[in-house]
Amino acid sequence: MKRKEMTTRHDINQQQYQNKSNAYLSSAVHAQGDEFKKMQALIQQNRLKTVLDLGCGGGHVTYQLAPYVDEITAYDLSDEMVTTVLHEAQQRQLFQVNGQQGPAEKLPFESERFDVVVSRYSAHHWQSVPQALNEVWRVLKPHGKAVFVDILGHASPLLDTFFQSMETLRDPSHVRNYSLGEWINFAENAGFAIETVDQQQLPLEFRSWVERMQTPLHAVESLRYLQQHTTDQIKNYYQIQNDGSFVSPVVYLVLSKIK
Repeated sequence: MKRKEMTTRHDINQQQYQNKSNAYLSSAVHAQGDEFKKMQALIQQNRLKTVLDLGCGGGHVTYQLAPYVDEITAYDLSDEMVTTVLHEAQQRQLFQVNGQQGPAEKLPFESERFDVVVSRYSAHHWQSVPQALNEVWRVLKPHGKAVFVDILGHASPLLDTFFQSMETLRDPSHVRNYSLGEWINFAENAGFAIETVDQQQLPLEFRSWVERMQTPLHAVESLRYLQQHTTDQIKNYYQIQNDGSFVSPVVYLVLSKIK
């Protein structure tokens, strides 16, 4: 009897993001954000010329940073996402953009290849953030920068369990939103110095949030049940509205490679 192959987290991620690249390309949530100006200023102030957009998704980091650098590599586990970004970059005449497919935990680049690595709303899908951060450190040039923007988990088990459950119901490829303390530990263990820690909020309109991921109806119903039958503390913290819309806490983290 033929042995069934084991399904991995990478398999689930790739399955979940099939036929969704255009939804992320056109997503207003992903196309906007105060963090883009911060990234552009960081690049200009430090004269950073080579960029890795790690977990590029619909490519919004690539489009925002390409005019300020000599070369930017759009990199994602989903080959479909990379293809979409390369096509859109050509349409926008951003000819300094190239692309490659692969996982965050094993980067197919030589050591000290990039001036800066940027990852936005991707790390909560990774199989191992510590392993990925070790790879980021390896491919950065001496004194290079790493910028991470991601949804924050919470140190409180009550708040954290609720939010992780929401994320997994909406998208089975979700692994974990990490707390600020966890992020700092990951970064320091990988050998980075913490340069900047900012926190901001991301309003998420419920309908577009589930439609973008093509969340099935039974999961949408479970999400609404979870929201409606939780504590006032959780409802207030995540600012859950009557239509299911809510606010997510976000971290903007800049790291420096110590060498």
